[in-house]
Order: sequence, then structure tokens, then C-alpha cells
Amino acid sequence: TGGEMGSKKKEMTDKEKLEGLARLMRFYILMASTEAGSGHPTSSLSATDLMAGLIFGGFFRYDPDNPDHPNNDRLIFSKGHASPLFYAIWAAAGRISEEELLSFRKMGSPLEGHPTPAFRYAEAATGSLGQGLSIGAGMALNAKYIDKLPYRTWVLLGDSEMAEGSQWETIQIAAHYGLNNLIGILDVNRLGQRGETMYGHDLNAYELRISAFGWETIVIDGHDLEEIIPAFEKAMESDRPVMIIAKTIKGKGVPFLEDRENWHGKALSREQAEEAIRGLGPVDRSLRGAIAPPLDLRPEPVPKGEAEGFSYSPGESVATRKAYGKAITRLFPEFPDIVALDGEVSNSTYAEIFQQARPDRFFEMYIAEQNMVGMALGLSGRGKIPFVSTFAAFFTRAFDQIRMSRYSRANIKFCGSHAGVSIGQDGPSQMGLEDIAMFRTLPDSVVLYPSDAVSTERLVEEAASHRGIVYLRTTREATPMIYDKDEAFPLGGCKLLKRSDEDSIAVVAAGITLFEALAAHDALKEDGIPLRVIDLYCIKPIDRQLLRDALAGVSHLITVEDHYEEGGMGEAVRSCLAGEPLPVHSLAVKKVPMSGKPEELLAYEEISRAAIIRKAKEILGRREA
Repeated sequence: TGGEMGSKKKEMTDKEKLEGLARLMRFYILMASTEAGSGHPTSSLSATDLMAGLIFGGFFRYDPDNPDHPNNDRLIFSKGHASPLFYAIWAAAGRISEEELLSFRKMGSPLEGHPTPAFRYAEAATGSLGQGLSIGAGMALNAKYIDKLPYRTWVLLGDSEMAEGSQWETIQIAAHYGLNNLIGILDVNRLGQRGETMYGHDLNAYELRISAFGWETIVIDGHDLEEIIPAFEKAMESDRPVMIIAKTIKGKGVPFLEDRENWHGKALSREQAEEAIRGLGPVDRSLRGAIAPPLDLRPEPVPKGEAEGFSYSPGESVATRKAYGKAITRLFPEFPDIVALDGEVSNSTYAEIFQQARPDRFFEMYIAEQNMVGMALGLSGRGKIPFVSTFAAFFTRAFDQIRMSRYSRANIKFCGSHAGVSIGQDGPSQMGLEDIAMFRTLPDSVVLYPSDAVSTERLVEEAASHRGIVYLRTTREATPMIYDKDEAFPLGGCKLLKRSDEDSIAVVAAGITLFEALAAHDALKEDGIPLRVIDLYCIKPIDRQLLRDALAGVSHLITVEDHYEEGGMGEAVRSCLAGEPLPVHSLAVKKVPMSGKPEELLAYEEISRAAIIRKAKEILGRREA
């Protein structure tokens, strides 16, 4: 009997400490957001009890002194606007001082309005809703299938973001891959930014939908530790992905805020905060929570070898998309952290070559590009090098995930195939015509556009070596070899393919239009018109001095590209040469394309060899006879 009484006394003591930590975290939430004069305190208060139970109840296993420990559990706030709660967790753990909390949302502080990796305990940049679960799924995939470690990934979700289609892409694929190490915590506080969410407090609506996708669901009161603790225990024993669906109250702990509309994203005044803090009850500001340590396990080291060589026959025609698949396959020994993801088009992107060689490092993402990019970010966050492939056009639907990955300091390589009108009869829905512009906008991104198999192989090597976001644009049609296999293609560079001292006009092209430029060179040469031809295989960054040197002596420049004019290669060149007296004439896709043969479409858009010839003669004041 004495043992039972002692056990119950300890249980109550643990519960009381968790309740004390929850009060402390609520105090920190109010303190930080009021000092900042902005933020989302009510969205934070609703999930405080859930996070106190998870982080300090012994379920979350993490070494705060070593955030990069490979077997740490991962915590992602998909509802990134609840950042005051996220920072309050680490303050309650003794890892942020109260003084540091007061820097919340201030210029230069790592405690940004929505979490980013500027804060050492943030796994990814979140706040654009509907993305955290896919990032978590990527981390869980890494744990289960690649590193083979027992860590879990926990994702705090908001009920409003469950309207995002990307959530259901992830819920579906997590069940497909059996990610029982992925646990979502759905904070159903009923209220969104402007009023009630789609399902309000109808927890059954969430349970029916999520369980239908193959997840285990656990419905609880999100403010009752006697329900929260058993829910976490049960979640850790599941053989499926788990969603804890918690009924919560927005603004919980502050009576005048609880379940009230029009408080989303609003900080309390100092007077209101003082009233709210008094209502919390006794707050022990010296209280600190302990986080359970992870098992000191590490993945089996993968030996690093040397990449195999490659060879192509002179005059052989190979599609650059096929060279991409061959390149990532042969590079794997040198870069054993490579993981390939594809959006169910691997027989077109030729990622299937890698799949056949390394099925353990290839993951089919199906037609769900937003989730594919999110999972790539999760893999990148765990030290992998994801190569992500689909048709260039289909990356546009995942641009939000792509842009957010930059704020997460991602190391992801994107390969967009079937670029431009040159894909032919499939028509405009399949033509990537915005992709260069899209990827150029990302800070520090690299945009590559190889023309032949050799340049593709070398540029994939550069992509694998480079830390950061790289976009590789590949062509559907087979193209002949231009380069010798020993040719180097450093980032920022370009290649001067045709040159004479008599050149007055230069053409800068890349990919499919480079061959149009070379054909135009040969035709104009017969007419006694010299034409310089430059392969701008790296569209971003561009080495300004190198390009200027390549253009030395010419008085006119033509850019020609199989991409819309806005944001494309021509604009990149004009920006690079800003201030130079050299006129730049841009040939690009300027009409709405249609189905047709590749050569018909190149002619229709006036980016063909004939169009280059016409433009050169127009510049020189010569007309066709």
C-alpha cells in the first residue's frame, strides 16, 4: 500500500510540475508578445498544455547541447505563427533567458516572428501553412529507411491549415510508407484568423478524414494532462503514423481571450498582459523542465568512394534528361548522401536509372509535388542531398515550398525536364516556360541549363558539390555532343563556341536554342556574316567579367531562349550587362504556345535558327533577297 501511495504521490508531483511549466510557458508567451507589440499569443496559448506534456513529460528525446545529434527527436511547428510558444518551450528548458525572450521579433534577433534556422532549435522555416507535416515526413522517412534510427518526428499542426491540400498529400504518402515514427499533434482550437475554421470543434470530422487515409487517430482534451500523457504513450506504440486530435481553446488560460474571435495575431497591451498574468495563478519563474536524452545511436557510416567515369561517342545524340539520370547514378559513390525523389514521371525524367541502381535511395512521391518538395526539405535537414525531379512546369505548383526551403537553408537539387515549347505536341500544359524565372528569384540559387550529355554530367557534378539550391533544366529531345568529356563547367561560367575577329554580332543561348544558334552561325557564314556563339550554361550566377570578355569586340547581342521573356535568360544577361553600351535583342517565347512539332513551335515563337538569321540581318540592315 505504501508503494502505491508513493507512486501516486510521484504521479501527482509530475503532473503538478507539468502544470507549473505550462503556466510558466504561458507567462513567457504573454511577456514576449507584449514586449514585441505583435505576434500570435492566443494561437500559442491553445497548444501550451500539449507541448508541456510532450517536451517535459519524457516523450520528446533530445540533447539541447547537441541539436545535430542524429538520433534526436525532431520537433516542427507547422503552425509557425505559434512561435511564442516555441520559444517559451526553450526558455522553460533553460536554453533562452528572459532577456533573450524580450528580443522576440526585433531586428537581428534569432527569435523571428515565425521560426527559422536562425534559432538553433528550429528544424525548418515554417509559417507558410500546410508545410510542416511534409517536412516532418521527410525526416521520418530518413529515420526509418536511410539512417535506420529510432528517433521520432513530432509536428504541431493548426486546424486552419488542414484546409491545405498539401496536408493531405503528406497524410496519404506517410501511410503509404508506413511512417509510424511520425506523430502529428492537431491543435483544434476552433478559430482561424477571421472566425471559425471549416469544422470548428467537430473533432469527429478530422478523425474520420485522417483515419480514412490509414493513420491512427487519438482524440483528446488538449488541456487535460490525464488525457495528454496517455495519448503520447499510445502514439509511441503505434505501427502507423499517428495524429493526436486535441480539442483546445484559443487563448486558453486568459479568461478574457478564451474562445474569442478577432484576437488572432494580436498582442496584448501592457495593462492587458498584467491582468492576464495575474489570472494565470502562481508562476514560478525559477522552474525549469528537463528534456529526456536520446539514445546515443548513429547511422551506419556509408563509405565514400569515387564516381565512375562516363563516355559518349562524338556525334551521338542523347537527351540531357537521360544524362541527368545517368549522372546521379554514377555520382552516388562519391556523394553517398544522395537521395532521389520523383513525381511519378521517372521514366521521363530518367530518375528511373538511379532507382534501378539504388532502389534503397529512391522514393516515389507520386503526383504530389508540394509534398515532394517538403519531404526533400526534411531529408536535407537530416544531412541528405535530395535530387528532386519532375516536369519543369509542375514545379510551379510547389513554388511556395521551394521558396520556403531557401529560408530553411536547404541543400536541394531540382531537375525540371520537358522544358520549353520544344517538347512539341503535348502542348502548353506540359511546357515549362516559367521555371528559369521562378528559380532565379531565390536568393543564392544556382540555375543551370546544359545543352548536351557531357555538359549535363558535369553540371550535375557541380550541383552535387554545391551547398544550396540548384535548378537543372533538361531537354526532352536528344541533342548531339558538343563537348569533350574532359571539359569543365564551373558555376558562373559560359562557353565561347564560335568566334572570329570579324564578329559584330554575338548570340547567347543555352539548351535547345544553342543548337539553333550554331545552325544559324553555319548558315550566316555562307553569306559572309560572322556570328559569335556563346553557351550560357549557367544562367545564375553569371560571371560578369567572363561574359564581357566573351563579348569583346561585338556591337550587338542576341539572346535566344525557349522560355518566356519575363524573368528568363535574356533578362539575366541584360541585368548582368547593365551599364554596358551593348544593345541586347531578346528572342524568347512571346506567344501563347500550342501543340505542334518542335521545329514548328520554335519557328512560331521566333526562336529558331531562321529567326536568329533574320534578326542578325535586320541588325546589319540586310534583307533576304
